[in-house]
Amino acid sequence: MTAERRAVGDPDAADRRATGEPGGTAEYGGTAEYGGTAERLAAVARRLGLACERAGVAPRDVRFVAVSKFHGTPALTAALEAGHRHFGESRVQEAQRKWPPLQERYPGTRLHLIGPLQTNKAAAAVGAFDVLHSLDRPRLAAALAAAMERTGRRPDCFVQVNTGDEPHKSGVPVAEVDAFVKECVGTYGLPVVGLMCIPPYGEDPRPHFRLLRALAAEHGLRELSMGMSADFETAVAEGATTVRVGEAVFGPRPRP
Repeated sequence: MTAERRAVGDPDAADRRATGEPGGTAEYGGTAEYGGTAERLAAVARRLGLACERAGVAPRDVRFVAVSKFHGTPALTAALEAGHRHFGESRVQEAQRKWPPLQERYPGTRLHLIGPLQTNKAAAAVGAFDVLHSLDRPRLAAALAAAMERTGRRPDCFVQVNTGDEPHKSGVPVAEVDAFVKECVGTYGLPVVGLMCIPPYGEDPRPHFRLLRALAAEHGLRELSMGMSADFETAVAEGATTVRVGEAVFGPRPRP
């Protein structure tokens, strides 16, 4: 199993493990080997361009998020110097620690939260990120709405759908998507722009991508966050508007 496609369960526990909070381990502070980052980034961009051509869509209509979680400043700087501006992080505290100076140096950089989000970190996430990809439960929706009301910031939100209905994985069950999207938009007034999924590891992702596209269409949502290093080309063929690619750009993640 690649690190990008691990089933994610309790977001609170996952965040503790990565940030060194009680019950967790020390934060990943290492730096991956960053030589060749620009070349790998360009190679992924070429593959993405070809996938868009085959799908009959303009490359500018598919956002390429480079998943930089757990990677340090040298690797990020290499990608930024190459002109890339969309990056994905999975931990609020990690993003707060490493990104502000880089955002000041490289204007236009946009951060995407792609990991599970603790409710008590909702306000910090609203302040740190431009796009939230893991809206998955009513308590989080309420917390995000309150934080947006207080701060005036309104990052775009994707509802994460558990397309495989895996019991230990984050995401809204397929049968509950309709009610949850309506609650997020109607009750909480959240800026929901689309849906996100992570297909079950080892399965053909196509049925999951197609299901997500159909669910989004039911609600008039045009944005689809789907596809990672192993399957982003397939995702583009099935209508992805955002792909989240980490290992193919930065190489294996650093370990504690």
